[in-house]
Amino acid sequence: MALASLGYIGVRSSKAADWQDFATQLLGMQQVDAGGKVRAFRMDDRKQRLIVSGDGDEGLDFMGWEVESPAALDALAGRLENAGVVVRLETAALADQRHVARLISFRDPEGNKLEAFCGPAIASEPFLAGRAISGFKTGSLGMGHAVLHARDVDVLLPFYRDLLGFNVTDYGLKPFKLYFFHLNGRHHSFAMVGTGRQGMHHFMVELLSLDDVGQGYDLAQTEEGRVAYTLGRHSNDHMTSFYANSPSGFFVEYGWGARVIDPETWEPHETFDGPSYWGHDRLYMAEDSPDRTRLREMRLEAARRGMRAADPAPSCAWLDAIVANE
Repeated sequence: MALASLGYIGVRSSKAADWQDFATQLLGMQQVDAGGKVRAFRMDDRKQRLIVSGDGDEGLDFMGWEVESPAALDALAGRLENAGVVVRLETAALADQRHVARLISFRDPEGNKLEAFCGPAIASEPFLAGRAISGFKTGSLGMGHAVLHARDVDVLLPFYRDLLGFNVTDYGLKPFKLYFFHLNGRHHSFAMVGTGRQGMHHFMVELLSLDDVGQGYDLAQTEEGRVAYTLGRHSNDHMTSFYANSPSGFFVEYGWGARVIDPETWEPHETFDGPSYWGHDRLYMAEDSPDRTRLREMRLEAARRGMRAADPAPSCAWLDAIVANE
């Protein structure tokens, strides 16, 4: 498998100060010095996971996907070029800005910029959270997950699944197409939703404690309009989370307790139960909107059926990786 995990996300925004407060005081990330108009944030032992640049329109700038070695990066570049995708070998200067050894970039069929890299730099100083949290679940599972709007899922699907090697975890076809993909034990590192739009729908970060999420939810509710989805639990990855409106207009999911799958034995399947067992009421939608009503009815049907998710075993991906290497 060429791609190993989601390494980092880049965002374009003219609201650097808002992102600074949002990322540190609500999400609990650590701001690090990036210079100029750029704001960068840590989540763990990596030198950066989130990069916010002051250039361009608000929204997704790039997604950075990690591969295991220089040979894997070369193989990926060759496969893309053979498929007619324009691949750029980025300069050492840009690789240094990303804190990686080598870096390529390319675009998907809808124009979203992707980067692939190897050799991430490890910080010499310990992670210092922006607020009192127990930490983020990263390690071999990566930064979290990213979800894109898709103008046409049928165009993007072969690119991500067949060319890049993302593995389908599960999918839904009604009322719109929605695909979830895994690269490792995280239920999904990437997803696409056929809304007819383009750009970032949301990215997710996972915490090590449910209390981190609950306290974040309390903090978010002190800001008018900050909560986009109420606290709830997803039916496919079993994440307990809420969604916040980011300064750039897309959502950030803040969660705990997602299931960890076995990529070797997992079988992709279609889902019919709706996105959540409970909660996740879309506050950004009008109270009487058909979509909000439909999603509410799905949750009530889950309640009538008594649908449940198994509680997760306590674990820390970063610590598990350290123990495995000893």
